[in-house]
Amino acid sequence: MYHFQPAICYSGYREGQSPRKQMYPTDQDVLEDLKHLQTFVKHIRMYDTSFHVKQVCKLIINHDIDLKIMLGVEPKGELDNPNCHFGGRYSKEEIEHNKRTNYQQLDEMIELATTYKDIVFAVSVGNENTSDWHPNLMPEQALIDHVHYVRQNIDVPITFCEGQYFWLQNKKLGEVVDFISIHSYPQWQSLPLDEAIKKTKQDIKEAKETFFNKPVIITEFGWATQANHQMIISEATEENQAIYLDAVYQHLKEENMLAYLFEAYDETWKGSSNTEEQEKHWGIFNEDRTPKKWQKEKPFYELSNLNND
Repeated sequence: MYHFQPAICYSGYREGQSPRKQMYPTDQDVLEDLKHLQTFVKHIRMYDTSFHVKQVCKLIINHDIDLKIMLGVEPKGELDNPNCHFGGRYSKEEIEHNKRTNYQQLDEMIELATTYKDIVFAVSVGNENTSDWHPNLMPEQALIDHVHYVRQNIDVPITFCEGQYFWLQNKKLGEVVDFISIHSYPQWQSLPLDEAIKKTKQDIKEAKETFFNKPVIITEFGWATQANHQMIISEATEENQAIYLDAVYQHLKEENMLAYLFEAYDETWKGSSNTEEQEKHWGIFNEDRTPKKWQKEKPFYELSNLNND
């Protein structure tokens, strides 16, 4: 179930579209993406319970698309986080409100997982919400409670998605999820390419040793092809993306490990108005769906020849 197989994070927003503006991809846009994705992956991951996610689930079923989906929620902060530089400050009243809306999100995810049970691979109760920089910081116990709540309502594997470093600080949460989902982004640590490859391999080793009694997968890893800060800007290239992904995928095959690449398509709506900002450039395809170097020279769909379920 958790062995090596092609998987990718997906968001379908194209030029001019943005969840901030509530301007969503059309059904035709999404169907084109899903038909494309199914040619080289069997699993996609999405993050919330938005209109776009519901749209994707419906189209997969209605058009018999050969994809399984990992669903998730984006909890609002239940801790005031002064360490965050882009939000994260909440009053006691706001935290109480967030606690209620977070359970409403869980209910929506449960409903989606029930409605589309034939295609839902797993669900996640959050994404990086224990990282000390996060604008929506959550206490470990709250996430544990969320796992128990979801488990009472659906029979689907449950996880939480977080960077490997912060997983080491939340081992109790690791005891209650069905599998561990780590993120590895050495580029954010300003590591040069060779060291970055070693760091991702080390993250995998460390996670498997720490949570030796649980399946471990990666729910995010990748290489940005442009950057304007917080990284070695000169190393954010399509050439380095190709080298990094080749090396990591070879290791994933050796480890027989399921991993969701971040991500399918560039998302230029993210971040600021600076077009070079790295949040916009993690895709293995450009926003217009043209392939970057790795896909041109060594197509991802070659991985789909491996057995999967």
